[in-house]
Amino acid sequence: MTSVCVFGAGAIGGLVAARLQAAGTDVSIVARGPHRAAIEANGLLLLSGGERILTRPRVADAAELGPQDYVLITLKAQGIEPALPQLRHLIGPRTTIIAAINGIPWWYTYGLPAPFTDRRIKAVDPEGAVWAALPPAQTLGCIVYPAAEIVEPGVVNHTYGDRFILGEPDGARTERAALISRLMIDAGLKAPVRPRIRDDIWVKLWGNMAFNPISALTGATLDVITSDPGTRALARSMMLEGAAIAEALGVRFAIDVEKRIDGAAEVGAHKTSMLQDLERGRPIEIEALLGAVVEMAGWVDLPAPISASVLALVRQRARIAGV
Repeated sequence: MTSVCVFGAGAIGGLVAARLQAAGTDVSIVARGPHRAAIEANGLLLLSGGERILTRPRVADAAELGPQDYVLITLKAQGIEPALPQLRHLIGPRTTIIAAINGIPWWYTYGLPAPFTDRRIKAVDPEGAVWAALPPAQTLGCIVYPAAEIVEPGVVNHTYGDRFILGEPDGARTERAALISRLMIDAGLKAPVRPRIRDDIWVKLWGNMAFNPISALTGATLDVITSDPGTRALARSMMLEGAAIAEALGVRFAIDVEKRIDGAAEVGAHKTSMLQDLERGRPIEIEALLGAVVEMAGWVDLPAPISASVLALVRQRARIAGV
């Protein structure tokens, strides 16, 4: 049987683990604190669309589990490097790593045309430690669209969305991608395998690079950011800078900037993850969402003055908040 380990089984990881376990996949999870203790004692309860799905995935330390067929990493981007000593226990030569993270991932430049081939992105992997420990050749990209939260230890409430877009960095059709896609689809999730995964990364990042930092600076929810003329114009300017950078790196956008902003507006009075983390005193994902974009602007000799200014302000905001 195919073994799947969900590393960092918080809200999104818990959603996937519960769905896969309920569908008969051999799932183990690496979690910590009260959430882990509650799952060990009572199981993992998923609340989703009126369903109550109680599962009992194996809960263990990474060293106990050993190499897995698939390792689904559902940490925040800045949490990956500190977790490498544990993650190494799970990675064997045949392990497929699924990077279910926001923003620009460490593997992004793997296989890109020269002069960007295998170039280190200092904003997300300063010393190259993540690239070395989690080989890009063994990695699948994954873009996460569902929203979920831990309402109490051991209980995950899934509020909307069921799509996890998968893709090989080189766009190849592989059995490893097809197999995990089938397992996730059989578990009731949408998991298409796309040939241009970086295009899909940018569709989500395009909004996150603007809306998340603006929300962190203003405290505003998405409906306010997208309807207020000032913040909407700021978001649009940042997104246009991002689009120019992405296109210079070979990305194609299937929608225009106004439709992307309107799509965010439809989410309504939602606090971005960055604002939620800031309010809770947790580290924020600014480097993966915006720092990497500004860094890559230098690679393609494109100015990104607005994005760079917002990045500096959010970094200062985080320092003042002590996160």
